[in-house]
Amino acid sequence: MALTPTGRRRRTLPPLRAGSARVATGILVIGLLAAPAHAQQGTGSGTAIGTVARTVGDARFVPGACPKTAEPVPALKGARCGTLRVPENRTRRGGRTITLGVAIVPATAAKPKADPVVWFAGGPGDDAVGEARMAVDGGLNRDRDLILMSQRGTYSADPALTCPGVDAFNARAVGLVHDAPSTERLHVEATRTCRGRLARRGIGLSSYNGTESAADYADLRLALGLEQWNVFGISYGTDLALLYLRLHPEGIRSVGIDGILPPSRAGSALTWSSARQGFDGLFKACAAQPACARRYPHLSATFDRLVRELEARPVTTTVTVPGRRAPVKVVLDGGALVNWLTSATHVAPGVPRSLDELAHGRPQRIAVQWAGGKLSPQAAGRVSHGLAYGVFCSEWVPYESRAEAIRGGREAFPSFPRSVLAQAPQLTFLRPDCAVWNVPAAPRSVRNVTRSDIPTLALSGGFDSQTGADNGPYVARTLSRATVVTVPYTAHVTFAASPCAQAITRSFLDTPAAPDTGCLKDVKPPQFEIGP
Repeated sequence: MALTPTGRRRRTLPPLRAGSARVATGILVIGLLAAPAHAQQGTGSGTAIGTVARTVGDARFVPGACPKTAEPVPALKGARCGTLRVPENRTRRGGRTITLGVAIVPATAAKPKADPVVWFAGGPGDDAVGEARMAVDGGLNRDRDLILMSQRGTYSADPALTCPGVDAFNARAVGLVHDAPSTERLHVEATRTCRGRLARRGIGLSSYNGTESAADYADLRLALGLEQWNVFGISYGTDLALLYLRLHPEGIRSVGIDGILPPSRAGSALTWSSARQGFDGLFKACAAQPACARRYPHLSATFDRLVRELEARPVTTTVTVPGRRAPVKVVLDGGALVNWLTSATHVAPGVPRSLDELAHGRPQRIAVQWAGGKLSPQAAGRVSHGLAYGVFCSEWVPYESRAEAIRGGREAFPSFPRSVLAQAPQLTFLRPDCAVWNVPAAPRSVRNVTRSDIPTLALSGGFDSQTGADNGPYVARTLSRATVVTVPYTAHVTFAASPCAQAITRSFLDTPAAPDTGCLKDVKPPQFEIGP
């Protein structure tokens, strides 16, 4: 969330550069690939995981070719792969089936542990196989196999519920006023067109949601013949992990969640609160450094003022974006600035200088970053908007009123104009989009808190403006064996960029009851850029 990194609204927002996918409505993610394979981990019968076809109930795993990827994934060279076939709708006997791509990156250790790690991708709408590099770079396959499966509807699944028209509009929208009614009409029309295209293919859109995805993972564990595994989810994948832990706790040894999105809180008010926490973390870090504080005093007040001024009088500029020959027109209004900063906490050292330049009539730095994320190749054709809307429109929007959403924004940012507060960060035009996506509400129980005594690592970043750090203590209230960790000066999904977060996660997998968090004392603040 908000919850993917960069663009759809996304929901999974990583750093402002080509390389992270986003949903036009969403949340966050990050990621890519993997590494070599050595030892083969068994299933208890002496065979390597993923080498035997198996049917369990209505699900069937078949070894085969590795899932398609949007770009080469070197780590998959040594992976064992295949597909999991499951019902699209588990309430309809004998109905349509779908296939989910599976890749198993072998452990690098000579004698791997018997309980592998399964990775839950962010978004909603990101493909886990595309995040393999992040998982491997962090050492998750050090002494355990790493299992990556595309969530239903994502890029390497069949069907893939991508929306090229929505991606194309999001790219075009950098030259439009971000939260204008005219922009909303065009975005909703792109959403409507995608829905019609998918529905004409016979896809049951109401079956693409967290509850069904959780059941897919439960089926995968059994179809791979595994007695136990460890779950690790990032961004929206934490929402799914908590839902999976509640609905299918069997066979789970431990759960790691990073960039936490509690199902019971998910929605617009949460994204406003998260933005406030992440922004304040960055602003306070600048104020604590004498050089930054002198050059950029009152940074929070400057940002709030710029949001109000740009919302009243949007700024238009033309910039050159990497990978594009022609100049790009960019319009910055208050909503665009909020969404830019939500992502820009990933590139925190340059934020004070960028805001200062904007305040002095030089919007180019921010414009290049804002447009670059929307126009990058990673923002086109990779995100499953169908899964994203399936989650948002059945599990979030029905259980949060418009008034509650705006009240959450007002509490976090009391000086913002109502036109800005009407569109939560990462979730622009969510309600009208859901009106045309038209899927039924999930049972209210989807919003229940997760209660468990399974060891859980709850990781957050001090600069996380997509899923605020207060979500760690929140979920730990009902997870009796939770370890809550906030990594200072780190943005959304600490595992992606923090060696300390990676070390803590590896320690947690070794000793879930007592992970080593000693590296936190050595985490240093960023050195902020000081302009002329």
